Amino acid sequence: MEITKTQNGTELELALEGRLDTVTSPELEAELDKLEGVEKIVINTAKLEYISSAGLRVLLSTQKRMDRKGGSMTIRNVNEEIKEIFEVTGFDEILTLEA
Repeated sequence: MEITKTQNGTELELALEGRLDTVTSPELEAELDKLEGVEKIVINTAKLEYISSAGLRVLLSTQKRMDRKGGSMTIRNVNEEIKEIFEVTGFDEILTLEA
């Protein structure tokens, strides 16, 4: 998986490309653990091909962390395959998704 970071003040966008699974989710988690002073996270999934339960766990823990500190997280450019995974798992009710 490839992660492209773009930070604009207190907003951070992470563009994900490839597969977010058991092998690659620790890489995303490490990037998200480094955050200092970020109030809004945007995760761009336009080029994300697949997400496993390990990837969902990273997104959920990040959402909870942002909620605790009064920030926000948005999942943007959700394609049909990823949207279906979010719907089946109920994550579409927990996370903020944008088409």
